[in-house]
Amino acid sequence: MARGGCLFDPDQDVWVLRELANEATLRFDKLDYLVDQFKNSFKLTLAWYAQNRSLLYTENILSHAKRLFSHLAESTGSPIGEIASVDILNFRAHLGTEREWYLGSLAGFLKKWHALGYPGISEDANALLHQMRLKGNLKGVATATMDPVKGPLSVMEMEAIQLALNSGFGRGEVGLAQYTLCWLFMALGMRPTQYAALKVCDVVQLYKHEGAMTYSIRMPRAKNRQANARAQFKDRVLVPQIGKVVVEYAAQVKSRFVGVIDDPSQAPMFPRETVEPGFHADYYHSSAREISDTFERTLNRLKVVSERTGKRIKINAHRFRTAIGTRAGEEGHGALVIAELLDHTDTQHVGVYVGATPAIIDRIDRAIAFKMAPIAQAFAGKLIRGSSEASRGTDPLSRIRAPAITGNFESMSSCGAHGFCGLLKPIACYTCNSFEPWLDGPHEQVLDFLIADREMSMNTTGDSRIASINDRTILAVAQVIQMCNAARSDGAATHG
Repeated sequence: MARGGCLFDPDQDVWVLRELANEATLRFDKLDYLVDQFKNSFKLTLAWYAQNRSLLYTENILSHAKRLFSHLAESTGSPIGEIASVDILNFRAHLGTEREWYLGSLAGFLKKWHALGYPGISEDANALLHQMRLKGNLKGVATATMDPVKGPLSVMEMEAIQLALNSGFGRGEVGLAQYTLCWLFMALGMRPTQYAALKVCDVVQLYKHEGAMTYSIRMPRAKNRQANARAQFKDRVLVPQIGKVVVEYAAQVKSRFVGVIDDPSQAPMFPRETVEPGFHADYYHSSAREISDTFERTLNRLKVVSERTGKRIKINAHRFRTAIGTRAGEEGHGALVIAELLDHTDTQHVGVYVGATPAIIDRIDRAIAFKMAPIAQAFAGKLIRGSSEASRGTDPLSRIRAPAITGNFESMSSCGAHGFCGLLKPIACYTCNSFEPWLDGPHEQVLDFLIADREMSMNTTGDSRIASINDRTILAVAQVIQMCNAARSDGAATHG
């Protein structure tokens, strides 16, 4: 029996294993270059890992071992019946310095193989493995260099994704399950396997003093190789805007499992699509890979563009996770705080975040704003010629004014959304997909106001993080001005 409770036969050449948050098919049927006794020893050793370590770790060990076996078979041209010290040295030389960590990951497995007493690892190979000092996988390069494709997302990229996600949900293009999952990824930065292990009972809402509501979620600590995915938890507080959505979604999932399992509160937070009665509650959990695929697929459909590359943002869970660590480092938090935020068991992997330099443009003037605007594509609304083209027609409640900026109460734009909006007008409007700026609106004045406000904030506080809070809005206003200029040029050419 595997650690996750799944039954398998080590003698078979195909193992189908499943844990709460992961599933995998381990294949041994194409290892013809292994002699029978060596192959059996290999499978028995890997069976020990399947019983005592996580499924993902076991799957990785199989992958690394196949890489070693394949190299030995190609280099010797003979069936493999034993691994000797010379084989280890040749494989290390083949890998080179940059890939030496492959052997480092496999060394523990080969030593365990020998320790279990199964034939296949020579005495000299075992002695060499205990003496070797192998380099680990080089980590944190993309984070330290703020790689625009593999590294942490910038503040403006995060804002762009969040706005696009909210808009997609508002239009019905993103379902509640996907919306909830994406916001949890962005808010907490946990690993896919942790979200896969969540159950609806992990969502908590409490009434505090004077009727205020607080929300939290118990996140399973699914990193430890020795522990069950739900053996340990850490409570994470959710802001009300996200907490309300999570609670609503959890209630829907719970009702879906009434009559399917004995205790609907044990239903998975993110279940598989097909739900049929007759199985244990753990069976219905999506795998970590399915969770990751859903997250990436949802955000990729939004086609959000990066202001750094001018191309669609590369989406994966790790970039959101490192973004949270980077923001914490920029704000001056130490290794212990960052390790707690990212749910690390120690601080050895968070050093790359400590003392991180803010990836913020120190100064944005008009020239920079106009240069970056076409790349960032921060404006999400629709340019119109006036109230006659507005989605809500001449409805006076749809008119947007900016007396603090323009010095008068003349209308400058329209809002196409129905319902109450508590955001600051017109600053928040420029990045909203319901915003309908007028062609002759005072957008130049708005841009000048925002740039001046940014410069004053920099001079007053000296904190670029505070000063940059409206950077994406500045780029959106600059984009609107460019669109207005283009529209006027087209009109002049048409009537010229």
